[in-house]
Amino acid sequence: MRQELSRGYVQTRVFMDTPVVIELAAPRHAEEELAELTDRAFGWFAEVEQRCSRFDEGSELRRLSRHVGDPMRVSALLFSALELSLEVAHLTRGAFDPTIGRAMEQCGFNTNYLTGERVAAPSYAEPSGTYRDILLDGDASTVTLLRPLLLDLGAVAKGLAIDLAARELRSLPGFVINAGGDIFAGGYDPDGEPWRIGVRHPRRHAELLTSVCVTNAAVCTSGDYERPQAAGSGHHILNPACGTAAGAAISVTVIAPSAMVADALSTAVFVLGPEAGVDLLHRQGVDGLIVDADLNVVATRGVERYRS
Repeated sequence: MRQELSRGYVQTRVFMDTPVVIELAAPRHAEEELAELTDRAFGWFAEVEQRCSRFDEGSELRRLSRHVGDPMRVSALLFSALELSLEVAHLTRGAFDPTIGRAMEQCGFNTNYLTGERVAAPSYAEPSGTYRDILLDGDASTVTLLRPLLLDLGAVAKGLAIDLAARELRSLPGFVINAGGDIFAGGYDPDGEPWRIGVRHPRRHAELLTSVCVTNAAVCTSGDYERPQAAGSGHHILNPACGTAAGAAISVTVIAPSAMVADALSTAVFVLGPEAGVDLLHRQGVDGLIVDADLNVVATRGVERYRS
């Protein structure tokens, strides 16, 4: 006999300046257990924010940015975020770069959403620094900054939090975690089917570009419509080579087993553009689709298997 699942257990909270929605497909009678699981899942967003925030002077990331020249031992969580960031930076030859914090602040992305206060751009951060100025020692769990840098992990932090939250919920028949368009869908929906995830049209905001059906996979989208610069001259996805808004694409969606991987790759592909971006996705064995400024859609060969 098939177990009857809840269709209405949904919780929403705000972390990282983003509404985070958790939807569960789980036995109806287990609401107290679901509430506890959901609290633990949300707790990872708070933990990642505390470790990886560029806007909190007391965060572990900000402390690391002030520690130059000598190895600093960091938490496993922060080390993991930096390790993937540097791997993607090397893969893309710097089209993705976690040292872009200084440029982000100069473009006006320097307001702490929790307090509304502007975070002063630190004088120590050198705009000419790159990912090559960061050394990791996995055995000692240390990070060495070779020059003054302001690190930004915005392109991996949400994905990391989603992955950790998903680990808390993996005992359930199905769940979806949606953090501002970065999504992990675990198991199956209440009808026993893969979860159907809509991909927003980058210019017609009330419409979907397409939808994909996934189970135990992440679907992460980077779009130029998400966070405009205060001066109205661009958006938040910057090209590290010049520090200005990337313009080779207007939307990138990546499907991958990990939200952190999908999050990082969607940002990298946005900067690389359609041709180089699709090549990167193929080389990494993941799928995705890219929309350019003329609304042309370029997709990897495997996207069709996810179409609903």
